[in-house]
Amino acid sequence: MTIIIDPQSSGIAGNMIIGALVDLGADSNELKSIMEKSAYEFGKVEVTFEKKLKSGINSTYCHVEMMEHKHSINYPEFIEKIEKLEIDEKVKKTAIKVFERIAKAESKVHGKTMEEVHFHEVGASDAVADVIGSIYGYYSLNLDKQKIIGLPIAVGGGTVKTAHGIIPVPAPAVLEILNGAHIIGGPVNSELATPTGCAIYMEICDEIKEFIPSAKPKNVGYGAGRKDFNHPNILRIIETSDITESDRIDVIETNIDHLTGEEIGYLFDKLLDAGASDVSVTPIIMKKNRQGSLLKVISSRKNRDKIVETIFAETGSLGIRISPNMHRGVAKREFTKKTFDINGKDYEVTFKIGYINGDIISKRPEYEDLKRIAEDSGLPLRKIKELIK
Repeated sequence: MTIIIDPQSSGIAGNMIIGALVDLGADSNELKSIMEKSAYEFGKVEVTFEKKLKSGINSTYCHVEMMEHKHSINYPEFIEKIEKLEIDEKVKKTAIKVFERIAKAESKVHGKTMEEVHFHEVGASDAVADVIGSIYGYYSLNLDKQKIIGLPIAVGGGTVKTAHGIIPVPAPAVLEILNGAHIIGGPVNSELATPTGCAIYMEICDEIKEFIPSAKPKNVGYGAGRKDFNHPNILRIIETSDITESDRIDVIETNIDHLTGEEIGYLFDKLLDAGASDVSVTPIIMKKNRQGSLLKVISSRKNRDKIVETIFAETGSLGIRISPNMHRGVAKREFTKKTFDINGKDYEVTFKIGYINGDIISKRPEYEDLKRIAEDSGLPLRKIKELIK
């Protein structure tokens, strides 16, 4: 399954993301509770959901009303409060990454360190509710397990009044956050893309495309924006069932000639923990006939920076080669579990099944399950493979 976030018509904001996720099936009562509770430390808010027609399109509007205003705080104090929230760790960690994107953009625009950045609009309680609500809804629908594609963002035009004065649209912080994304000016003289919405979009999107890829639409959620225009002020999130995916990946390489076998093995595990899709180490002959190894890592774009940082830190390499946006054909995959009786004991085994156009092309048990059964039963691994088919 692929999820497509479509902000081409009227941009993106945190409450529009939440509305679209509720339209797709996220529990509005759960979201109301988690949003109000999380925002309380930053100022009381009241969250309501209602159905609205936006230029004839039935959509879900999430309204976050600030019931009190508190003074702005600096970034370290802000994150300290977020870390103390009693919410799911996955939601908390991803939300912190979203706010880090905003803080980095603000620090660059204003020429300050991140420690000096004070959150105004971004640090307000309604923005905390928007980010936590969006990320909670994202995980509640298991979208973290799906590929997410973002389409170009309409950013609007004109000027907007902020805590820093009147600034052009898109705001400088928005441009920094959307570095590498595809933006479109207009179609109205109004701000359409908020820093909060853009930071969430950049954090959860695996890839940004100009057009919707080949897919079968399955379900569509519409999130309503606050303003009314002569066109639908909505954000679409499209759930699709894939035909065959065309994946874009980064291939990251470096040569190694000074690490021991144990250190290379440790690096291998660290890279997988950092989000690498695959890691391989190949023996090579380097200049001056020295023996060495070619480290090759396959990664999605969103994990590239973390993987590069890991390689630099663990190897001390002076140069890393990156081949970005390479195409890889990917069959649709799903996992299923079966139970087998081996020597009078039941063992659960996970099978990875690959499909092309609905036809099964492979069905293999996971190695780690086979290894676990062999160690527990005392039978040879090859015997376990014969018994489990």
